[in-house]
Parts: sequence; structure tokens; C-alpha cells
Amino acid sequence: MKAAIITIAGVSGRFNEGVDEKDKRHKIIYYENDPKQTLLYHLLEKCAFADRIILVGGSRFDEVKNYCQTLEQTMREKITLAYNGHYADLASGYSLYVGLKTLFDSGEKPEQILFAEGDLDIDSESFAKVIASQKDVLTYSLEPIYANKAVVLYRDALGNYKYAFNSAHGLLNISEPFSVILNSGQVWKFTDAQKLEKANRDFFENEKQGTNLCIIQRYIDSCKADDLELACLARWTNCNTRQDYKKILTYWESEQK
Repeated sequence: MKAAIITIAGVSGRFNEGVDEKDKRHKIIYYENDPKQTLLYHLLEKCAFADRIILVGGSRFDEVKNYCQTLEQTMREKITLAYNGHYADLASGYSLYVGLKTLFDSGEKPEQILFAEGDLDIDSESFAKVIASQKDVLTYSLEPIYANKAVVLYRDALGNYKYAFNSAHGLLNISEPFSVILNSGQVWKFTDAQKLEKANRDFFENEKQGTNLCIIQRYIDSCKADDLELACLARWTNCNTRQDYKKILTYWESEQK
């Protein structure tokens, strides 16, 4: 079986900044006219390949649950909702941990697991290439790398892939030689469930206050670098504000023409 995990536990703080309380929404299910024009709906469409889709929520969980009940049955039947009770006091790693634990506790043995952060919009063609690959996939975007917001993917002098990110949104410091540096696309595909389950357990036991990169880096370190495939995402937008949503909406509308 094939699985997808989408983490959507964030509080949507910047998205709701300056908005009246009655108009505040979870950005993953925000729309203006058409309820299918949401980040979540478009991600679910792209994840149609999966037999099971785990959504890890936290903030405004009931809003997400109610929205999922409005989806068509074929989409709704694939979804498992998982709640991250630590969305407010732990970092992004705990959401991925909850999603993976939910999957592995079910006893299912997926042949591939796709993980995507829920506040992203990615063009369909690039997403399809990630799914089609037979390898583990690390993605990158063509956006400029700004230290205060980018997650950096680089390859060190020994040829190993590593990530760098400043959770305080300050300057980045990479204190070793590297051969390539890229802006991470925040979508990954894993093909070894056993290695990923171990990385997840080790994260919980040793660094559960860390970001999702802690689990991902543990998994990557257990693989041969040449077995990992890099995939470029031609169109990539991280939706942080309502202006970002409006920009994404123009992409969706142009694709429908």
C-alpha cells in the first residue's frame, strides 16, 4: 500500500493577522467562493495515488474535521485524522511523529510514504514526478534562499545530504564545506518503512522537541546518498498570508482554463 502524510497543525498566525475574530480561519481550509479552492483540497487531489492519507491537525481541529466531512466520499474514505495535542508547545517534528506513529500502529506496511507540509502549493506535474520515482525523493524549489525563512538542503564534502534551518528565523550558518545548496521543497518520499519507523522512534526518545527535519535527517543518514533522488518543483508557494493565497488562487484559476 501507499500512504501520504500531510501536517496541518499550525495556528495560522500570520494568515489571520489583522483579521476580525469572526473571519479567522485555518489557512489549510480557507476559501473565498469555492470550497474546493483550498490548499487542503488541492493537496488531497495530488495525493489520490495513496491508499491512505493521514492528516495531522492541532489548531482549529474541529474546523478541519468539519471540512473533511464535506468532501466527496472517495476522497473522504482515504483520510485518517490524527490530533497533535502538542501543536502549541512542541515544534513541527511532533506532528510528523504523530502521523507516522498513526500509520505504523495500524500494522500496515507501506511500500512508499509521501510527506508534505500542508501549507504548500506545488504544480501538479512536479508533484507527479515525485510520486512516479522508484527512489527516496528529496525535493527543492527554485525560490531564492533567504536565511530567515528557507529550509536549506545541501550536500557536504563527503557527498551526504543535510538540512539547515534557523527556527528563530535569523541568519543561517553552515560550518562545513558543501558542493551544492538548494531551497528545500518541503515534500519528501520514503521507500523503506522499517528505516522510517526506527527514525521516528529515535526522534521520540531523543529529540521530540525538534522539527520534522530531525526525523528526516535520521532517515537520510541511514541511506546511501546515491540512492536518494533530487526532484525540482517548478512552481512552489508557501502560503503564509492571505496575499499568498490570492497568488495561489490565480495559479489554480489559470490551470482550469
